[in-house]
Order: sequence, then structure tokens, then C-alpha cells
Amino acid sequence: MKIAQVAPLWERVPPPTYGGIELVVSHLTDELVRRGHEVTLFASGDSETLAKLESVYPHALRLDPNVKEYAAYEMLEMSQVYQRAAEFDIIHSHLGISTLALANMVSTPTVHTLHGMFNSDTRHIYLHHQKQPYVSISDAQRLINLNYVSTVYNGINPHHYSFVAQPQDPPYLAFLGRFSPEKGPHHAIAIAKQTGWRLKMAGKVDTVDREFFEQEIEPLIDGKQIEFLGEVNHAQKAELFGNAAATLFPITWHEPFGLVMIESMATGTPVIATSLGSTSEVIAHGETGFVCQSVEEMAAMIPKALELNRHECRKYVENKFGVSQMVDGYEAVYQSLIKDRVKSNGHIRAAKIQL
Repeated sequence: MKIAQVAPLWERVPPPTYGGIELVVSHLTDELVRRGHEVTLFASGDSETLAKLESVYPHALRLDPNVKEYAAYEMLEMSQVYQRAAEFDIIHSHLGISTLALANMVSTPTVHTLHGMFNSDTRHIYLHHQKQPYVSISDAQRLINLNYVSTVYNGINPHHYSFVAQPQDPPYLAFLGRFSPEKGPHHAIAIAKQTGWRLKMAGKVDTVDREFFEQEIEPLIDGKQIEFLGEVNHAQKAELFGNAAATLFPITWHEPFGLVMIESMATGTPVIATSLGSTSEVIAHGETGFVCQSVEEMAAMIPKALELNRHECRKYVENKFGVSQMVDGYEAVYQSLIKDRVKSNGHIRAAKIQL
């Protein structure tokens, strides 16, 4: 198959630190190439890929102070993709609402992976383009009525995460994510304070969350019980998870997937999460972690998490959330949509002959 992968320009593919979408796109793109497909990746110019790379900007936009209007470059990227649509059997968009209008204007099918959640504004756009093919990354994500062609869970390469049979001594809890209210870092701190556990926290602070961080998080960081590591690269992230006794995932929003959970379990470290969004699909409750109804219940589950089999956590990710399983799912989606397109074109040709 000739496949176009369309990634956001905000981060490099794969991301050096933060960037869940870009990590997924990297794994997907490279594995498709390994399987013999002809893949073109539309992404930032500093991206690293086995596919043919096409870009409208030389590097990721997030850390470039010269970029004042992100949407301008995204529009350039979409123009580049859809002007060349006839070159591809399938276009796979990871841009959310941005590609919906253009996808209707070409005969090459576009499949849209939904990486985020719907809000009051985007619901209108998605429902206007209700019949386009969508892939959800969890069943819990399907909160509005769209043409879902499949649920394909995000995948990682477990071999990129060293398995750790025993957590570090003295033990600690881990938290990784954006320092924003919906990711619950304030709840992670509350759990640590309530239980007396050490807590190591890593992640980025976006401009929009700076006030929350400075008021709700920073005053509680003492460098002893509560330690802030900032943004971490892949090796540092794997070490943070692997040496932890448990990872806290105290989200306050309807999480569509949550790569943090499978990354932690890949190292052998169980996850204690809030029962929101996808967490009950990603965690095997009582086997690889616990899905809880409250912060108080999360705190109470820490001793039970220490009793879980860390080898089972690793095996669970290998069997359910590997790159191979993810790419199998997307290949099936591509083949189905291309088959439907050929069938549809045949009906159109037959109708013209009858006329």
C-alpha cells in the first residue's frame, strides 16, 4: 500500500521528550515500512523515520519562538498532502479536525485517528463530518455518534523499556504527565502527603498551565518527599517508571488512552488510576494495577499494588499493547477502506454505463 501519515508539526517524530501522538506515529510509520509498505510521513523537518519524510518547516514548532501562527504551517502541511492525494491509496490523519474539510474533496480515503477528546466546539465539526471514517483509541472515547471503523489501542515497543524486577530502595511513587489540572498532579501530591510516600514527578508545564503549577504544585515541591524532575527524555522516563513501586495516574478528565499507563507497566511497575475514560480498558484491575473511584481509594491501594506480579505487568503490555498489535489493527482498517473505495468506484462506473 501507498500510505500517507500526517503528523502534527508541534513536536518532532519521534519526540525527544513529551509527545504521545508523535511517539505513536513514529512506531506506526516505521513498522509499516518494515512490513513493505510505501509510506510518506508528513511531519516536522527534524523528524527521524524509515519512511520518506516531507515537511513544510525544518523543525518542531513548539520550541521555536519565531513561529507566531501555528495554524499557518498546519495549513501548508495539509495543502501539501491533499494536492498529492492521488499518489496514495490511503491518507492517515493524526491532526484531529484540521483535515476533515479537505478529506471530502479528494477520492483517496482519509482515516482519522482521534487522539484527543471532544469539546463543545469540536463536537459540531465532527458531527458535520460524521460519515468520514474514524479510529478511536479506546471504546471509552466514543462519546458522540461517528462512523467508527475500529478501535485501535496505542502501542509501544516494550523492548525499549527495561524490565525492573524490584523497585528502588528506598521506594517511591512516580507521576508523569503534563502539569495541568486534568492530569491530576495535585492529587498525586495529596496521595503522597496522606501516605508518607516519596513522590517523583516529571513532565512539562505548558504556558496555559503555568499559573496552576506556580500556585498549586510548586509550593509543595521540597526536593525530598516531593521531587520535580521537569521534562525527561525516554531513558530518564523508563528509569523513573522502572524504579518506582507504583505509578499514580490520578486524572480528572475523560482520558482517551494514556500512554503513561502502558509505559509504566512495560517496566513492570503497576499503575493506580482514577476510574475515568480509558483506564479500565488499559489496566487489568487487580493484576497490573487498580482502577479507583477516589483519591482516598488510590492511596489505600498502594500496599496492594506492591503485591502485584511485575512480570505479569510486562507480559500484559507485550500481549495487548505492542507495536505489532497496533499496526495489525491499522493495516486491517486501511485494507477495508481501500476495498470499499474500489467497490464504490465500480458502482459509479456501472451507473455511468447504464446511463
